[in-house]
Amino acid sequence: MAEAKTVTAPSPETGPSPEQRHPWLTLLAVSLGVIMVMLDGTVVAIANPVIATDLKASLADLQWVTSGYLLALAVFLITAGKLGDLFGHKMIFLVGVGGFALSSLAIGLSSSVGMLIALRVLQGLFGAMLQPAALALLRVAFPGERLKTAMGAWGGIIGLSSAAGPIVGGLLVEHVSWQSVFFINVPVGAVALAVGLWALVESRAQTLSKVDWLGVVLLSLTMFSLVWAIIKAPEWGWGDPLTIAFLAATVVIGATFVWWQSRAAEPLVPLSLFGNASVSIGTGLMVLVAFSMFGAMFFLTFFFQGVHGLSPMDSGLRMLPMSAGMIFASPLAAVLIGKLGPRVTISGGMLVTALAMFLLSRLSLDAAFIDSAIPFVLLAFGLSPVFVGATEIIVGNSPEELSGVAGGVQQSAMQVGGALGTAILGAIVSARVADVYPQHWADAKLPALPPAQAEPLKALAQYGNAPTAQQMPGIPEQVVQGIADVSHLSFLDGMHLGFTVSTAVAVLAAVFALFVRAGRKTADAPIHMG
Repeated sequence: MAEAKTVTAPSPETGPSPEQRHPWLTLLAVSLGVIMVMLDGTVVAIANPVIATDLKASLADLQWVTSGYLLALAVFLITAGKLGDLFGHKMIFLVGVGGFALSSLAIGLSSSVGMLIALRVLQGLFGAMLQPAALALLRVAFPGERLKTAMGAWGGIIGLSSAAGPIVGGLLVEHVSWQSVFFINVPVGAVALAVGLWALVESRAQTLSKVDWLGVVLLSLTMFSLVWAIIKAPEWGWGDPLTIAFLAATVVIGATFVWWQSRAAEPLVPLSLFGNASVSIGTGLMVLVAFSMFGAMFFLTFFFQGVHGLSPMDSGLRMLPMSAGMIFASPLAAVLIGKLGPRVTISGGMLVTALAMFLLSRLSLDAAFIDSAIPFVLLAFGLSPVFVGATEIIVGNSPEELSGVAGGVQQSAMQVGGALGTAILGAIVSARVADVYPQHWADAKLPALPPAQAEPLKALAQYGNAPTAQQMPGIPEQVVQGIADVSHLSFLDGMHLGFTVSTAVAVLAAVFALFVRAGRKTADAPIHMG
């Protein structure tokens, strides 16, 4: 075993003073950087139909436009956080911002879907560099209890960008071009670079000197195997030998990674980081809340566009109450965590989230705006304490020299949880739709169809879609409408089950949060390395 050593996180007094840190300009710079990532995630979904037409992309191509980005982001996050700890969070952040903006420019100039997918992977790598460094820079600029205030403002800014994303994206796609939703990252990135160069103060771990490259390879392979299995399982099937093989590889390589981290002199992810119960619980909470939120919300776009026939922009407006609500809920969550502590606030937030998920599981075919707006507002006030609290728990309770790694752990937990939620709930919803579709067909007294014709209709129902009269020439309009009703009812049954599962996961997270502790203050505490 490599020789173990103990290092001490730098005392706040030895670093730059708060005045030198420009804390609020630091918040502005890192927020602008992360806003690019948030906007990109929203507007790409809106641009997909136009991209498909312009670049002649198939559905599988469009899935890779998103999956390639997600895969690169999830695989590289923790490694990017470590690079920030070693070479400086300011430098890594600015490289991430500049690279993200330039890759966005290149995406807008893409002439083929293959080129677009490759550049989206590159964009994901730069996005991974950006996010953990941003959290680490906030940790330095807002020491101690001030971090809660910064996290509240951070959450509000993220909520604002989420709220603006669907509207801005819809306007650009409809009135400019799909390329413009990527070009918009260029001026945002330029401002973030200008403010960051002037206001950010460099910080790095003084006691660490090298990259654990074997750890990087093992962790990257572990994350790749896990995320790849999650992404492909709906296509292959969860019992398929390929899915099982990748999941088994995840376990074996992951165990090897853990073993190596216990022996490396300067490990990529010091296992002692999770010796603080709050860090471990906060990481688990991020997985559960991302599973519940992203997995369930994935289906609402199909509900609004497929069942209700809304445009992408109108769908974004339907979801505006949640995004806009987070602008007010995130600062409030920071105040409540400061007064009540993380245990009560986070657990209460997850119970509110569970209530919102339950209400969404009761949506009807003719649901009005108010029917979805109420649970969306509840989601904003339920999720904000978790995002603010879990982030503060993970980053705030980690040694300052490992704040980049901690930020990578937090972001990776979100990406993995969201991917798990989307894949697992997707499988549950699809199976439910396939199960109830024949009964709804029989209830509608529609004529029986041969399997070759019935299966494509059932596949459409999994997305809330149905064939139009133009797609079924010679079929009576009444029959076409009956098929649409069957499709929508089947999808609604599947979506209800998905939200019910999300409700149960949210309740589980609420119980999990009861074990949160404020944790030891690690800013001056020794931490075992190796």
